[in-house]
Amino acid sequence: MILLMGGQGVGKGTFANLLQERHSYKHIETGKMLREAANSNKNIADIMARGELLPFEMLTELVAANITPDQDLLLDGFPRTLEQAKWLINNYSKKFNVHVIYLNVPEEVMIKRIQKRINEGAGRADDADVAAIRRRLDIFWNTTMPAINWLREVPDIKFSDIDVSGELNENFNKILNALEEK
Repeated sequence: MILLMGGQGVGKGTFANLLQERHSYKHIETGKMLREAANSNKNIADIMARGELLPFEMLTELVAANITPDQDLLLDGFPRTLEQAKWLINNYSKKFNVHVIYLNVPEEVMIKRIQKRINEGAGRADDADVAAIRRRLDIFWNTTMPAINWLREVPDIKFSDIDVSGELNENFNKILNALEEK
């Protein structure tokens, strides 16, 4: 089980797609899963429109429904809170070898990449809302970073902190090298 973690715009989706080209991971793209759920659930749609995280039980139920222990997994965008990280490790670390790939970039790089996504027409609806972007970044620093820091210290899981502020191929090679290390 590979957990791709990092702030908005770090390239979680891009790197997940590149990794899938090399290995048949079951890709659990949390953002896509939530956007699809929002299409049929107004409550989820309203929460996401405000740039907030879904309640713990609602999100873990969606994630658990997508985890199959007989297939290598690539989780993109989960966990995002300390509670979610503890839930994931408590429920799945004995079923999977867990490797956290923390895609680390400064906030200004995240913002530039979000703006680039918007300019290229590939952005999410809330990427165009400056206030929503700020809320998402605040949530990342205040809520997700404690989860990342906790995962960094968990025994028996692998943690790689990778600076991905460079060029795409260089960044991807760093990820591949981290995955190949024993």
